[in-house]
Parts: sequence; C-alpha cells; structure tokens
Amino acid sequence: MTIPESAPAAPFSYAGFQAVAPAATAALRALSQSVDAGLDKGLVELVKIRVSQINGCAFCTAFHIALARRLGVEAAKIDLVAVWRDAGLFTPRERAALAWAEQLAGMAGGPVPEDAVAQFGEVFASDEVVHLTVAIAAINAWNRIAGGLRFPPPS
Repeated sequence: MTIPESAPAAPFSYAGFQAVAPAATAALRALSQSVDAGLDKGLVELVKIRVSQINGCAFCTAFHIALARRLGVEAAKIDLVAVWRDAGLFTPRERAALAWAEQLAGMAGGPVPEDAVAQFGEVFASDEVVHLTVAIAAINAWNRIAGGLRFPPPS
C-alpha cells in the first residue's frame, strides 16, 4: 500500500504511542534499561544520538541530545558526533563504539564485515560488546517507531 504524498503526517506522539501500545513501550524500555549497568551512560548517549541521526529520527535525536547534556557529556562531542571521524576529540573507545553503531545501523546494506567485528572486539570486553549491541538494537527499534510515526521532537 502506498500513501499519497498529500497524506498528513501520522498523528502520533510519544504519549499517544504509550496509550495505544503500553506493552510495547514497557518492553522497549526494559530492553534499553537492560544494558544500563554494563556501559558508560555518556558513551551510550553519543551512540544513540548518532544512530538516531543516521535513521533520521528527530524525536530520538532531540531526546538523547537532551539526556547527554544532563549527563554532562561535553557539548563539543554532542555537537560534532555526526562528524566524529574528523572532529579529533573522541576517545578510542568512543570512536570504536560510534563505528560499531554505524555498522549496525547500516546492516540493511549487507552484513557487518568481519574486520569491523574484530576491531570493535579489540577495544571492548565481551560483555561490553553485548551491552552496546543491545543498546544499538534498542535505539534502532525506537527510531523506527518514533520516526515512522513521526513523533514531534520533545521540547
């Protein structure tokens, strides 16, 4: 089914989604929170911002930028996460996490190359690999929901 270009944006908000699908909301929150103990929260927020940018989700990008600010992530890192490779201010762990995030966000184009898996595993312990991969999967799911339903960015 194709939607005519003149069709209005989906009339959903985060609150509307919660009201219609409370079990899905709870499940996604639980998935996201399942990795909280295993990773630096600032690092996770940078990854969530980058994945949300790649996926074109304004709601999630704005939400995680605000959260990163509250957590005290450096403003320059938040501002330059889209160009992290050229910014010269991200740590080796942040660079590895952002590269991994971009690989997983781009999986529709093909599987993650073995060398990317190996490089990521050189910087992070096995449990961190799992936790960050789950965090990326969770934000990808949220991006598809919030972006697909066109949640307006939070104020």
